[in-house]
Amino acid sequence: MNAVLDGKVALVTGGSRGIGEAVALRLAEDGADVVLTYLGSAERAAAVVDRIKALGRRALAVQADSADPAAVRAAVDLAAAEFGRLDILVNNAGVGVVGPIEDLSPEDVDRVLEVNVRAPFVASQAALRHMTEGGRIVTIGSCMAERFAFPGGSLYGMSKSALNGLTRSLARELGPRGITANLVNPGPTDTDMNPADGPAAELQRGFTALGRFGTPSEVAATVAHLVGDGGRYITGAAVSVDGGYAA
Repeated sequence: MNAVLDGKVALVTGGSRGIGEAVALRLAEDGADVVLTYLGSAERAAAVVDRIKALGRRALAVQADSADPAAVRAAVDLAAAEFGRLDILVNNAGVGVVGPIEDLSPEDVDRVLEVNVRAPFVASQAALRHMTEGGRIVTIGSCMAERFAFPGGSLYGMSKSALNGLTRSLARELGPRGITANLVNPGPTDTDMNPADGPAAELQRGFTALGRFGTPSEVAATVAHLVGDGGRYITGAAVSVDGGYAA
């Protein structure tokens, strides 16, 4: 086990499945204690907590709807209170609504922007009350912020594009405090929300240079690099883990 994050505390939003689960487990493997938020499945969240504890790390799952700013702030504060500090924030929770722009409702717009844009802002704002020099903020974006290769993505692409502005601005503002902020843009990734054998998989696979879906662990490896020793001089960056989707 790599203990490069030994003594660190991380919060991963949406950490009960998919990329969030892989990130939570990888950070625990690297030595961090991990708090994760989840929305619906307490059972899945508990299973991730059990796997983290089996690695010898402390873990806690907190139910929180990322569309609720008060719940987001409370989860951040609870993480710091329970484990005594907060060193790493991974803004992973997200939702996607894809379809013709004329079919999208105001409720669709509100939900996507609340979860994909406002929640990372609120979580980062709350985390900074607890972070000291060496703190790391990583936000999970999407390759579709760089290139939306098929129609129907106006709302989702807009929400993910906003994260680039947030990340760059945070990097400038937090640099003097020794805190980094970076963005990771995954490409098609094999999760239960977008399986590599799903109905749209072949189309997505064809847009990548490598001709395959990525795995959650491949995205998690990049997050681990950014929050570990290798990421000390990286800030304000948007790192693509997309198999060449945006090439």
